[in-house]
Amino acid sequence: MTPGATREHEGPEMEIFHLLRAVAVEYGLRQAEFAAEHGMHVTDVRALICLLDAERAGIDATAGFLGAGLGLNSAGTTGVVDRLERLGLVSRVRDVKDRRRVLLRVEERAKELGWSYFGPLIDRTVGVLSGFDERHMAAVRLFLQTALDALTAEGR
Repeated sequence: MTPGATREHEGPEMEIFHLLRAVAVEYGLRQAEFAAEHGMHVTDVRALICLLDAERAGIDATAGFLGAGLGLNSAGTTGVVDRLERLGLVSRVRDVKDRRRVLLRVEERAKELGWSYFGPLIDRTVGVLSGFDERHMAAVRLFLQTALDALTAEGR
């Protein structure tokens, strides 16, 4: 047993936690490989994911929204957006509803690059999930959502 560990930290819950951590680490490694292959920083890949998630949710993404999602200050966010724009992966567009606001849009080229690299991983993962019944899917969804909620809770 490691120093400070108790028996409660050795059960099936910890096994699941360690599996979740391993998945997160592996996914992070794939993100780093993708970033290196395309001349990006890992933060740039995280930014693309944040912007794609916003798009899927119907949220207008501004630089402020992106910075908050990545935990970056204004200068750091500008650097990320500038790099992605230079690579032709993101564009800045005026909000048609409020011309003072600038929105960030993920370009089709970025989506194509992402699918060419991550598509097989996504397909394999979705294939695994397609074998689960509704009860198991609900349990996985509940676990992942509550784990995410725990990770993003105030007072880390």
